[in-house]
Amino acid sequence: MKKDRPDQIVFSEEKGYNASMLPYATTVGAPVIRIDDIVSWKSRGITNVNKQFENKFIELKLEYEKLMKEYEWNELVYNSKFSFEPVIGEIYHMYRADDGLNFLSLIGPNEWNKEHIGTFKLNSDKKWIVLNHNDINTL
Repeated sequence: MKKDRPDQIVFSEEKGYNASMLPYATTVGAPVIRIDDIVSWKSRGITNVNKQFENKFIELKLEYEKLMKEYEWNELVYNSKFSFEPVIGEIYHMYRADDGLNFLSLIGPNEWNKEHIGTFKLNSDKKWIVLNHNDINTL
């Protein structure tokens, strides 16, 4: 039985000459179809994203630790004894009294010999900013 068409011609009884509509190459001279290496692309992507997440986590952890230190210092100052209304922007010093309680004073640490805990400044948000301190963990 003799064929009407050569082997390199794409022909279908239902659709006729349909080589231009096929999703794959139909001639010898067509470019090679290669499957991309998706596994290595995914692996690189996962590695890069994990590094970003890790860096962001470390950044958030450091920010959290800083916030907790600020909270602890503010709690310490607000729980200390003082008999005046602190003025925003003014510098205050915290000392430990002989009875073990903390108190706030305008008197600087060089002007008397009490146990100095820290130097603070009250900002407009009523938050105490630490200017100088002994380590809070040792108190």
